[in-house]
Amino acid sequence: HSLYCIKNKIMESKEFAGLRKKIEKTQKELAILLGVSSKAIGSYEQGWRSIPHHIERQLLYLVCQAKHKNTPHQNCWDLLDCPKDKREKCPSWEFKSGTHCWMINGTVCQGSPQKSWGEKITLCKECEVFKENLE
Repeated sequence: HSLYCIKNKIMESKEFAGLRKKIEKTQKELAILLGVSSKAIGSYEQGWRSIPHHIERQLLYLVCQAKHKNTPHQNCWDLLDCPKDKREKCPSWEFKSGTHCWMINGTVCQGSPQKSWGEKITLCKECEVFKENLE
């Protein structure tokens, strides 16, 4: 079973709790980092509330940052051997966000930008770059 839920295109409660534990934060500490209440964090982890896309995105960012605070990382364009003409049209290249390409809408990894976060993150969760930087 993947760490991430693909069928619903949103993160599930167990996955959310697992990622919180991965970055070694209490519910209260994570609530402060995400700008929500501790009660909201508890509700996400219990499955009482759906996890909003912006909260999912912020948590994935924190996990990525925690992984790379003491280790070097590889940019998406290097890892995927992206051709120069494609790379120069991509917002990830423009903003030099090679380990955070999954956070930026409009990337052209699959040939064209995705229309929504759900569509994008579904593709990204299968990508070598996402897996390398978050798992």
